[in-house]
Amino acid sequence: MQRFHQRFSHLFFSVFLAAALLVSCRSPQVTGADITVSITADGEARDITVPAGSTVSQALETAGVTVETQDRVNPPPYTVLGDGNSVTLTRVEEVFETEQQIIPFERQVVRNESLPEGETRLVQSGVNGLEELTYRRVLEDDVEISKSVVKSVILQEAIPEIMMVGAQSSFAPLPIPGRLVYLAGGNAWSIDTSTANRTALVTTGDLDGRIFELSPNGNYLIFTRKSTKPADQEINTLWAVRTDGSKPFATGIANVVHFADWIPGTNSIAYSTVEPRSTAPGWQANNDLHRYSVTTGARARVLDASSGGVYGWWGMTFAFSAVGRLAYARPDGIGLVDLDGKYLKPLLSITPFNTHSDWAWLPSLAWGADGNTLYFISHAPPPSLVSEEDSPFFDINAVLLENNTTIPIAQQTGMFAYPSVSSLQSSTRERPYQVAYLQAIFPEQSETSRYRVVVMDRDGSNRRTLFPANDAPGLEPQTLAWAPDVIEGQSGDFLALVYQGKLWLVDSGNGQAYQVTGDGLVTRIDWK
Repeated sequence: MQRFHQRFSHLFFSVFLAAALLVSCRSPQVTGADITVSITADGEARDITVPAGSTVSQALETAGVTVETQDRVNPPPYTVLGDGNSVTLTRVEEVFETEQQIIPFERQVVRNESLPEGETRLVQSGVNGLEELTYRRVLEDDVEISKSVVKSVILQEAIPEIMMVGAQSSFAPLPIPGRLVYLAGGNAWSIDTSTANRTALVTTGDLDGRIFELSPNGNYLIFTRKSTKPADQEINTLWAVRTDGSKPFATGIANVVHFADWIPGTNSIAYSTVEPRSTAPGWQANNDLHRYSVTTGARARVLDASSGGVYGWWGMTFAFSAVGRLAYARPDGIGLVDLDGKYLKPLLSITPFNTHSDWAWLPSLAWGADGNTLYFISHAPPPSLVSEEDSPFFDINAVLLENNTTIPIAQQTGMFAYPSVSSLQSSTRERPYQVAYLQAIFPEQSETSRYRVVVMDRDGSNRRTLFPANDAPGLEPQTLAWAPDVIEGQSGDFLALVYQGKLWLVDSGNGQAYQVTGDGLVTRIDWK
């Protein structure tokens, strides 16, 4: 019996202890007593009565106050309130607003030696741009505490105002034959009779230099302008202007990258087009050929679009002889264009050059002044155990169309030798015409090498380096322009070239060089 009482006593004590622990560990519970708390929300403060042990969240619910996700509550919603406590609700709102903002245009001043000292000319009127801004505003109880830009979209690019200021240099004027045109700072200029006589042909400041060709009679200039449309929609547009000072006019032709030139004896041009692409190099060549009259606007197709052979996506180019024969060049060969039958007549295959990049090398072409000799750059065989397409060497060769014979003219000239031929002189002269080309200073690295001007007789003999001096930096790759005639007192024909952005004339007879401009803006030239 005693053992029973002892066991019962132990059991009773255990149950009592467990109950006590349970009571002590549980959360406070609402009892029958009430407490008063103050609620401040939506600009109003008021007291409410809630059961003792209520949380902030329960008190707000009792007060009929809805809490949104971004709202801030103090103290936190899970806090148990006591009598006399205060609760504050701050309304937080996130607002997105969009507005348009003017982008002021920049003002640019360009010094130009084609204008007299101190004379000014507005090249391009400035136009403000337009930007759309999206702001994120954060408000607390309708008071803005922060504002930030989360998105910006340019609706219209600002066009800078370009003012040209005359800074005519003191270079001694030189008499010149024909008409010499040059591209400087995106504008086209003409020199007639003397280097002191310069006329602005186009002053829009947006010529891209891809096409810049003077007609054989010197009356027209065709050129390309940068398009105002996105590059994957339109690369450029083709324009023409009379050299008598008339206003330039659009041809309605776009996306001319590789070739546009005058058809000898006409007021018409031939041109090839590409299709813009968003991927490198920015186009897919059509390898087509069309004809356009600048006087009537009439158009005709000469060659249908084609794949263009190896690396045909890059494109092909063409060259007219003085008598109207048309040659073509593409990465894998050269040939003639049958203008009547409208098809290609291959002459020679050329091993294409693998650039290992998103551009392709095109053999450059130049017709001899007799119209029967075609000079071209050929990809030479490799010097060692490299693939033929990786050979670093390039030569100048000529095709004699009378008997379809190919003869070597100059070896290891570089890929950008760009041969050019002087006009046909009197048959009584010792040299009926001459050939100028660019010689790479480092022939094995001709892609990045600078070049020097070399002049030779038509058969490659009597070769001499003219410009620049051996201790001076070389030229950037370019096509040289021969004077159409000889000026009395010269030992040879004038060659026009661009050196460090400046226009120079070089006497092909004695190598005497004359600087014509000094502003460093010249990029293209032509002379007829």
